[in-house]
Amino acid sequence: MAICKVFTKYCKEQGIHLHSKNFSLSYDTNIPRQTGLSGSSAIVCATFSCLLDFYNIRDKIPVEIRPQLILNAENELGIVAGLQDRVAQVYGGLLYMDFNMESMNKHGHGNYIQLDTSLLPPLHLIYAENPSDSGKVHSTVRQRWLDGDKLIISSMEEVANLALEGKAALLKKDYTKLATLMNQNFDLRRRMFGDAALGALNIEMVEIARRVGAASKFTGSGGAVVAFCPDGPSQVELLEKACKKAGFSIEPVKIVPSLLNEIDIATLSTSNTSQ
Repeated sequence: MAICKVFTKYCKEQGIHLHSKNFSLSYDTNIPRQTGLSGSSAIVCATFSCLLDFYNIRDKIPVEIRPQLILNAENELGIVAGLQDRVAQVYGGLLYMDFNMESMNKHGHGNYIQLDTSLLPPLHLIYAENPSDSGKVHSTVRQRWLDGDKLIISSMEEVANLALEGKAALLKKDYTKLATLMNQNFDLRRRMFGDAALGALNIEMVEIARRVGAASKFTGSGGAVVAFCPDGPSQVELLEKACKKAGFSIEPVKIVPSLLNEIDIATLSTSNTSQ
């Protein structure tokens, strides 16, 4: 209902005609709840995509701004979140996201660059059956950012730099560097949030991977971890055994290709596609 409201309001403001045919809407999901796997935004994003096709206006709403509209719908529901998950779900595939202030202020979106999914090494998803609420993990750090907390601001700058380094490592297929960056990402999050906010269960998922020599970090804000075993299948087997013993689920990550079709690509801005 929230995304229907945001969608209709945006179309009205932009003078986009919507036909008067009726529709019914239902949904189902197989994403585990509250595991930091963007379950709520996936439902909203899927609904938005259905609305684009039902009204045949995919060419009227640029791809770059769709994540913000999806986020606006979640804001209607009081969900505290950012653009990253929504960008990933709108575009699909492997994506580098640059949320530099100049682009955000000028265009209302970041610079999003699609990369070849074959650049990624094999990854594994670890998640708990009784995860924490990712929304609670977000709350205090967001306010500290808004209050100008120097530790949070400097740490977030470091996180952003890790993304830039990660892109370079992937393009070079330097997976040793990638493993180091993944671990640094979690260490920075731990420094910002503190162990009490992250929760013992979430920390254990990260550390169980590290104990077998794998790199690991949160997929989102808690409840699930993405792990990389640089030493190959034998290390994966050790990780699977360790997860099973600890009561965690583990699955190989399957990367979907880009979700954009020819109409979507045609809406991309010149500045974005040129990169």
